[in-house]
Amino acid sequence: MKAVTWHGKRDVRVDTVPDPVLKDPDDVIVKITSSGICGSDLHLYEVLGPFLTEGDVLGHEPMGIVEEVGPQVTALKPGDRVVIPFNVSCNHCFMCEQGLQSQCETTQVHEHGSGASLFGYTKLYGQVPGGQAEYLRVPFGNSLPIKVPEGPADDRFVYLSDVLPTAWQAVEYADVKADQTVAVLGLGPIGDMACRVAQQKNARVIGIDLVPERLARAKARGVETIDLRDAGKRLTEVVRDLTGGRGPDAVIDAVGMEAHGAPVGKIAQQMTGLLPDAVAQKFMKEAGVDRLKALYSAIDLVRRGGTISIVGVYGGMADPLPMLTMFDKQIQLRMGQANVWRWVPEILPLLTDDDPLGVDDFATHRLPLDAAPGAYETFQKKADGMVKVLLNP
Repeated sequence: MKAVTWHGKRDVRVDTVPDPVLKDPDDVIVKITSSGICGSDLHLYEVLGPFLTEGDVLGHEPMGIVEEVGPQVTALKPGDRVVIPFNVSCNHCFMCEQGLQSQCETTQVHEHGSGASLFGYTKLYGQVPGGQAEYLRVPFGNSLPIKVPEGPADDRFVYLSDVLPTAWQAVEYADVKADQTVAVLGLGPIGDMACRVAQQKNARVIGIDLVPERLARAKARGVETIDLRDAGKRLTEVVRDLTGGRGPDAVIDAVGMEAHGAPVGKIAQQMTGLLPDAVAQKFMKEAGVDRLKALYSAIDLVRRGGTISIVGVYGGMADPLPMLTMFDKQIQLRMGQANVWRWVPEILPLLTDDDPLGVDDFATHRLPLDAAPGAYETFQKKADGMVKVLLNP
């Protein structure tokens, strides 16, 4: 089969790799019909190479048609249409039963002290082959795939794999109430969708970015937008002017480790990329290598007693935080990988013909699998108005 594979920094290719086969009796094989490129895939493209092996299959936002089922699979049959959550979770262990599928005890990666395995995402998370491919082996066939109806185009459901539950959790963790104000830092796919979810919960939303197309896209849906290029160092002042001098009740950091305006972090990441993998792995695990501009901004912006919800991915173990300020402002801080199945029952009722979250036209680009290398480059450069890419094998 064809699959998108990693070959080095900024080097992804479409290779021919062996077809997946059933290994465990509750496995299923899914023929992929759509698979997204996620903003966190760009961390693999740019920063997290020390934890990848050449030829690793990427992608963790797939959906498709069940092709084959193992002998113990009773919940699905060939021909069923399914979305695959990015968490590889059993849905039966203690953590899963708490709604913490991202911490699944069955698939935790003990070698690296990590939570649940993820599809297509580095040795840190199990090195499980991903879904930017023609076929995907999916474990826990009775409990992991999300069965969805026939009929609507893939766009209606594919974001259940990651974008929707990640954005939903970001807003839930922000604990923003109706008529309160939430500021969203970063209007990429997750930040954009977080704005929509917050609006659905009747919150006032301020979106902050520096890419004109992303700002325009959010503004068109009623988000108050701030262009970081104009606000610059006055960002806090501008936001406080919009919030009665107090600041927003909550801030969602949807940017993460590769934030603009963080030159020291950028240099650390570049230096890490020059080290041998074994050394770079240790350095990234034990040092502060993130660009923290967005997180610092969130701490500065949020009102006293407010909440910061971190959904952007960070990777450093010793990143410095302004603990004095955080303590003094009595900031509440929540973060973590999304627990996909925890939020699916709440999201599914919104995936109707009325489409209140705008999923049907959320993708800006729909491309064949062979176009993946160019799509990664364009997405990384934030060029061509690219916000969300769906690959169609």
